[in-house]
Amino acid sequence: MKRFALTKLSGSFGAELTGGHVSTDLAEGELREILEEHLVVVLREQHLTHAEHVDLARTLGEPTPAHPVVPGHPEHPEILELDAAAGGKNARWHTDVTFVESPPAASILVADELPAHGGDTMWASLRDAHDRLAPALQILVAKLWAVHKISPLAYWGEPFDTALSRDDANRLFEDSLSVPPVVHPVVRVHPVTGRLGLFVNPGFTKHIVGFSRTESEHLLALLFAHCTQPELTIRHRWRAGDVVIWDNRATMHYALDDYGSAARRMRRVTIHGGKPRGVDGRESFVSSDPLEHVR
Repeated sequence: MKRFALTKLSGSFGAELTGGHVSTDLAEGELREILEEHLVVVLREQHLTHAEHVDLARTLGEPTPAHPVVPGHPEHPEILELDAAAGGKNARWHTDVTFVESPPAASILVADELPAHGGDTMWASLRDAHDRLAPALQILVAKLWAVHKISPLAYWGEPFDTALSRDDANRLFEDSLSVPPVVHPVVRVHPVTGRLGLFVNPGFTKHIVGFSRTESEHLLALLFAHCTQPELTIRHRWRAGDVVIWDNRATMHYALDDYGSAARRMRRVTIHGGKPRGVDGRESFVSSDPLEHVR
């Protein structure tokens, strides 16, 4: 067995593995341990087939269906295809699928076709974002809960992706109505490491429970700005065949839409995760109280 060389990508999180192939050159459980320590793991030029992509996911846990409202690959229903020419852009900070009661534990993204320039992806460490909050803010947010809800066009940033047809947008809107809002802790306890991390994101976090509109909007804006400071982020410049895996329980990410109409085709598999747990031990839940989740 070859040994991967590990290079840290920043002073706080992220690691790149080079010198081997993910299917043969890692010991059992090793990749999971690296992921839980570094949160984002880059493996260059692996060129995984669709079946290998799913097999890799199974080494980390049980793959989920591709997406709650978007169909998966016809032969591999676990794979979500993200084709920029067909609405597959997501130029907005988000954590994958936090609008469900048990969001994915991890995501695995494979690059199939890339623009000549641009199309990078950024990640932010929500673990380090929590640790760098002022102590008084840490005390405040530890007690708070927030509503997360699917936004039909949340992935497509601003301005909305013009590759998405009006019929597609209408279908996404109708499908989104079947997904009830959920309430997650603003501070999440990582189920493996026990580390605390913020668990809010601009894509799906709508408001803080019990706060007025003004209070909620301004506190969330502060947290979002804090989380996306350059010191808390890394940026990956893709090459065809790259694989990036991230801990979805402790990060959020942003796919830069800076490549115009050039081709960019990616595919993603997510790993089943449990209900987030707050500092007080309570778990996330589906909201049935309109006074709690309607804004």
